[in-house]
Amino acid sequence: MLVCGGCGFMGSNFIHYVLDNFPNTKIINLDLLTYAGSRENLKGIPLARYRFVKGDIGNKKLVNQLMRGSDFVVNFAAETHVDRSIHGETSDFVHTNIDGVHSLLEALRNSPNVKKMIQISTDEVWGDLSLSSKLKFNEDSPFKPNSPYSASKAAGDLLVRSYVKTYGVPAIVSHSVNNFGPRQFPEKLIPFFTLLAMQNKSLPLYGDGKNVRDWLYVDDHTVAILTMLEKGGGGEVYAVSRDEEYSNVEIANNILNMLDKPKNLITFIKDRPGHDRRYSVDSSKLRRFGWRPKYSIREQLKKTINWYKQNPNWIRKVLKKSRDVNKHIKLGF
Repeated sequence: MLVCGGCGFMGSNFIHYVLDNFPNTKIINLDLLTYAGSRENLKGIPLARYRFVKGDIGNKKLVNQLMRGSDFVVNFAAETHVDRSIHGETSDFVHTNIDGVHSLLEALRNSPNVKKMIQISTDEVWGDLSLSSKLKFNEDSPFKPNSPYSASKAAGDLLVRSYVKTYGVPAIVSHSVNNFGPRQFPEKLIPFFTLLAMQNKSLPLYGDGKNVRDWLYVDDHTVAILTMLEKGGGGEVYAVSRDEEYSNVEIANNILNMLDKPKNLITFIKDRPGHDRRYSVDSSKLRRFGWRPKYSIREQLKKTINWYKQNPNWIRKVLKKSRDVNKHIKLGF
């Protein structure tokens, strides 16, 4: 199995799960080791069944070579942080999320041994819903991305669709809701707020804090991907959700409660541009294969918070890779 972006949050958790549960599987991990990827995330894995290759998915020669020895491909490699796509280098998102996907698809065309490739996408490509809406996004919902990040992911997904229709490549697109769990880089809401709260720093909530997200524990997402690899049809699209929604202020309050911190640490700040109000996703198509979320949000949130409390060395090492996030943590944003 070729895993692209396996040193990041979702990719590393995927690799841990697969190597722990499938003793006959070997993994090649292709990762560029940008700020959000760390080899620390893969400590303790069985090295006899694992190979790391440092490289860019945009390197067509390299991905062609690696796919020739692979049966399955899962692409987690992406620029993913919405704020960075708004305030940082949008070109990074275009390079990885569009050009990088194109490179993988070209390699897939020339790799007859690959049985399936899963492109990991996001529910954000569908835009947002009002807080009062009774609608849910599904696989047939039109793309209406509202940030450079989600637009770049939508473009990559459309490339996948075109290669399936034109060349018949065996690719599947997965649209998941927000993931959380251990090893998530602390620019995302749950680890970011956890680290700030641990230091009694303010938790900066955009706008009124009522923006709603569906949260899925990362191992539930991993099992969803494995279900697609086993049962999913080539060229299909699958939505992945827990169907349990929380506002950002509810998540912040839960983190403070679990850390026994006061509620007045929450600070409301100016909303970011194009901030999606609510996501709600219907995953009934995937559930017809028998997949169901296994983990409760509350229990796994507590375990995730404890993981960050118990891994200060990991925190120190990963924060060295991002001056921006390190500044936020020190100053409380």
